[in-house]
Amino acid sequence: MQWIKQSLSRVTGQQAENRARQYLMEHGLLFHSSNYQCRTGEIDLIMKNGSEWVFVEVKYRKNTEHGHAAEYFHAAKRKKFTLAMKHFMHNHDLNPAMVAHRIDLVAIDGDDIQWYKSV
Repeated sequence: MQWIKQSLSRVTGQQAENRARQYLMEHGLLFHSSNYQCRTGEIDLIMKNGSEWVFVEVKYRKNTEHGHAAEYFHAAKRKKFTLAMKHFMHNHDLNPAMVAHRIDLVAIDGDDIQWYKSV
């Protein structure tokens, strides 16, 4: 029973990420990759806005009964995300001091999508 719940959660997460990717592309960003994983964390979407790298965390909540999606990108998650971003940049020979980059959050509450830039 537990594996069914995990599988449904994974599918729901993938659908939310696909929605977010499409939304960002409709707003001018170019898709680079998704689900970058390393020991320190995971990056849901990696996009480009011109020469600027955009690292995107996607949060989804079916409803706001237990809080809004954006509230779930808390300090501990942000720290892991930042470490994963640094790992990606290092592995792709991108110097954070020389290459424009930012962290964005796409929060999806039901059908409502909010895009928070430079969080």
